[in-house]
Amino acid sequence: MNFQIIGTGSSHPACSKTNDDLAKLVETSDEWITTRTGIKSRYVSTGETLTDLACEAAEHALENAATAAQELDLIICATIRGDYFTPSLACIVQQKIGASCPAFDINAACPGFIYALDVAAGYFARKTVKKVLIVAAEMMTKMVDWNDRSTCVLFGDGAGATVLAEGDSLLSIKLTAQGGTDLLNIPNVNGNSPFCDCPKNDPYLFMNGPEVYKFAVAAMERDVKEVVEMAGLTLEDISYVLPHQANLRIIDTGRKKLKIPKEKVLVNIEQHGNISSACIPTLLDELNRKSFFKRGDILALCAFGGGLTTGACILKW
Repeated sequence: MNFQIIGTGSSHPACSKTNDDLAKLVETSDEWITTRTGIKSRYVSTGETLTDLACEAAEHALENAATAAQELDLIICATIRGDYFTPSLACIVQQKIGASCPAFDINAACPGFIYALDVAAGYFARKTVKKVLIVAAEMMTKMVDWNDRSTCVLFGDGAGATVLAEGDSLLSIKLTAQGGTDLLNIPNVNGNSPFCDCPKNDPYLFMNGPEVYKFAVAAMERDVKEVVEMAGLTLEDISYVLPHQANLRIIDTGRKKLKIPKEKVLVNIEQHGNISSACIPTLLDELNRKSFFKRGDILALCAFGGGLTTGACILKW
């Protein structure tokens, strides 16, 4: 016994900025961004807090699941950084939506949603929960350097959520970590201790794009193959792949290496950009609300990001 997804939700800021809008800020163009990333626009917070987005996604998921907040036994939030270091984003969501269960955050960067699914699966296996809310929420536009055209054009803000109940949908899951700061990092805030002689780093995202690209493509190919095999399936059995929406070139290259038809690989990067851990649950919600999936569809989820971390799983819808 593990879980099944009984509801999905998502949320994004009201403001959307196009590539042409960004071309007014840094030396870039719609053609430069589109051909290299597949992104045409992204949602950018102008007044919303991360808590606002997380709570709205949570409430949409609860409504979709016909579940009251008081029925929840656990809330897990996947996020790189909440509005506060403490209390956790999950604790604030718990209060705002009217739940009374334990709540905590995890930070696994872009694979955070899949990491959270694995954590939840452990609670279901121990039979200590019946309903769990997972919220993946990120405000990446507050963590990039808006003078750096190589990174600021990639990211957006948003939140995605799922409600889990007892079931047998999780067929396999795999997580990895390859610790290091060389290829991707976001420094923490420095504080103002008069006794600290540590170097002061600007708290902006740094990414070695070419090396992260190679890591991501390799991870997508390797992890999807492994979770498919762990589930006792073949790649031909997969109905759809929902990859992390980092870069359309990464997705296309990984798809070709896996020899999966293009129509089986689902994307929404054009309108959202990279919203880190919120990418996959946001895509899942958009498709669920269109009744895109059919009962019994086999879904492969895969993600890769800072850590460096990866996560992949096979779900039966």
